[in-house]
Amino acid sequence: MAFDWEVPLIAAPMAGGPSTPELVAAVNGAGGLGFLAAGYRAVDGTIEQIRRTRELTERPFGVNLFVPAPPSDPGPVAAYRERLRPEAEQWGVELPTEIPADRDGWDAKLEALLREPVAYVSYTFGLPRRDEADALRAAGIRQLGTVTSPEEARAAAALGLDALVVQGPEAGGHRGTHRAEDVPGTVPLLQLLGAVREVTSLPLIAAGGLGDGAAIAAALRAGASAAQLGTAYLRTDESGATATHRRALVELPDTTVTRAFTGRPARALRNAFITRHDGHAPAAYPEVHYLTQPLRAAAARRDDAAGMHLWAGTAHASAREGGAGEVTRGLWGDALRAG
Repeated sequence: MAFDWEVPLIAAPMAGGPSTPELVAAVNGAGGLGFLAAGYRAVDGTIEQIRRTRELTERPFGVNLFVPAPPSDPGPVAAYRERLRPEAEQWGVELPTEIPADRDGWDAKLEALLREPVAYVSYTFGLPRRDEADALRAAGIRQLGTVTSPEEARAAAALGLDALVVQGPEAGGHRGTHRAEDVPGTVPLLQLLGAVREVTSLPLIAAGGLGDGAAIAAALRAGASAAQLGTAYLRTDESGATATHRRALVELPDTTVTRAFTGRPARALRNAFITRHDGHAPAAYPEVHYLTQPLRAAAARRDDAAGMHLWAGTAHASAREGGAGEVTRGLWGDALRAG
């Protein structure tokens, strides 16, 4: 598979606001490959971002989709709501009592991408059905599956995808396990790349904790065709991350993997919300995401880092300020020097 990059660095799709058309275009302009994040975004908003990105860059780019899952058991979600209720009352917000089944606009987004194809589509939280993958392939879209284990890699390869994003435990944000209830593995990224290579010959893209040139170079030596970085771009000029999130990346020292915010394992900067609720949230996604959303939004309005979901990888302290193009060129130059 021939990739559309001069520099093997990919701007990871970061749902919820950090990924912007401007970020994608800046990374593209530096020779890398940018991805938009369609997760949590309505189909109209997704199409709007795609069209805006096309105005900003003539180079190919990608869109990431969240693969929907069956509804979760409402009982544990209701119990977690009761745990959160005093906190909601303290901040004057209402927690939802009923959360409807949500597929994140999956069908509408697939239809939209078939009408207006992009160069790449990547999948997180699972895989499409075979007929869905076949339809996108017929439209000329190259497809990447996010995997966290050799077993998930086998399933993605069997579906005929074009490449795999191998996500190690160091990654910030959600782990891309194919089922919400799965306990994510702890095998470090470089070892995981080797384990996945044993089960597939597909091109591998390394993701997770790659915050400097030395880490990028190590991933490429380990057999990756490219490195995907998310946290490394959160402080750039084109990032949509909040000012509170940007500050927290350099002010808060530790990260941890928690289900407290969304019901799925996700690596975040350790804060008071995690300290209070980690270990109590059920493996229910996206139900817990919608349950805690009012609390997180209230914390964001207060610029209160203690109550926000501050996704960050293990190399968060290395995140650089400045233009995303400048950051991309700097990281790649450092990687070349590291060999």
